[in-house]
Amino acid sequence: MKKTSGSVCRVRGCHVIFVGLMSLLAAAAIPCHAAPEEIQVYLDDLSKPGKFGVDVHNNYVLSGTDAPSYPGELPPRHVYRLTPEFYYGLTKTLELGLYVLTTRGPEESAHLDGGKLRLKYIAPHDSEAGLFWGMNLEVGRTSLRVSELPWNAQLKGILGYRAGAWTVALNPNLDGSLAAHGGPVLASLDGKVSYAIAKETKLGFEAYNELGPLSHLQSLSRNSKTLYAVVDQDFTAFDLNAGLGRGLTHEADRWVMKFIVGKHF
Repeated sequence: MKKTSGSVCRVRGCHVIFVGLMSLLAAAAIPCHAAPEEIQVYLDDLSKPGKFGVDVHNNYVLSGTDAPSYPGELPPRHVYRLTPEFYYGLTKTLELGLYVLTTRGPEESAHLDGGKLRLKYIAPHDSEAGLFWGMNLEVGRTSLRVSELPWNAQLKGILGYRAGAWTVALNPNLDGSLAAHGGPVLASLDGKVSYAIAKETKLGFEAYNELGPLSHLQSLSRNSKTLYAVVDQDFTAFDLNAGLGRGLTHEADRWVMKFIVGKHF
């Protein structure tokens, strides 16, 4: 996460746009299982060249299933996931990052569940208004407790637009195994709409959606929906993204709480 600024537009007429965009995000929603190590829609934030930063990702499944979705999985109900993310600005357009995954289930101690490296690219653009785009590549090894695919990779697209106080972003994602015969490539789509009620405060919604195998996308009637109400707040010493998520179908975790605390050096 990183501070961004922008002027606040008039509220008149924006509510219609807000409702329409959120309807599109909800319509795209899809099946999901246990909460992932990071629940975040990527925007255009980057560390400056030669500068470090850290985000601490936290999420807790308040209400979810007690049954694993595959043999060896940690059932998601009452699972807390803590994921420190360290990153470094390589150039004006490239950032290198490292995730360290940990989980703690009910009545058990914390477990180290692997790590992931990422490389994020954001194309040059106006940070105050207009279109931005980029991509993020992650490669990692994770434990069976949190993933069926030990060696895995994700390619994330980043596409967004700012207009006054409004920010809209989409992350189309492709996930797959790095092992031979590791299964199909899976598709997902995440999205965010936020509105700045003050210079340092934004309110909005985030939707996290899995679409199934890329070669055979599942019908919307089979897909779960998870929608988060979120707040983004920039403080003097750190920034915060916090949200409460509601699973909208039987396949999703019913309630999930998440917050990300970021610090830039």
